[in-house]
Amino acid sequence: MPLPEKLTRFNRRIANPVMKRLARRVSLMAVVIHHGRNSGRRYETPVLIFPEGAEVTFALTYGADVDWLKNVRAAGGCTIIYRGRERELTNPRMLSPAEGRRRMPLPIRMLLRLLNVDDFLELTKCPSDAQPGEERR
Repeated sequence: MPLPEKLTRFNRRIANPVMKRLARRVSLMAVVIHHGRNSGRRYETPVLIFPEGAEVTFALTYGADVDWLKNVRAAGGCTIIYRGRERELTNPRMLSPAEGRRRMPLPIRMLLRLLNVDDFLELTKCPSDAQPGEERR
């Protein structure tokens, strides 16, 4: 079950501007840079991020019916700002709830289960952004 619409509106207007600043430096967060499917306008959305090797998993706390996800899927990828550095991601793929939860650290997994979060997204780091020693699965 995604978070309620009232909370979404509050976050968009008040919390997200603050979270975008934090997300650029906090290790469990990133800012997704995406462009509107019709307008082409640039947007920045703070998200929870869980990198593992060449893959990056996102917990979709608002569900799969959100504009930033639609934009990323339509474009076939996005740019993120993670730990102060821009990285390119590609190949968006939805994960099953079991696979998505498996990729989360235990405390986060428990919290997401409590919040009934069942939607997870995987993106792949572009080869130029993969760190030495990281291989594609």
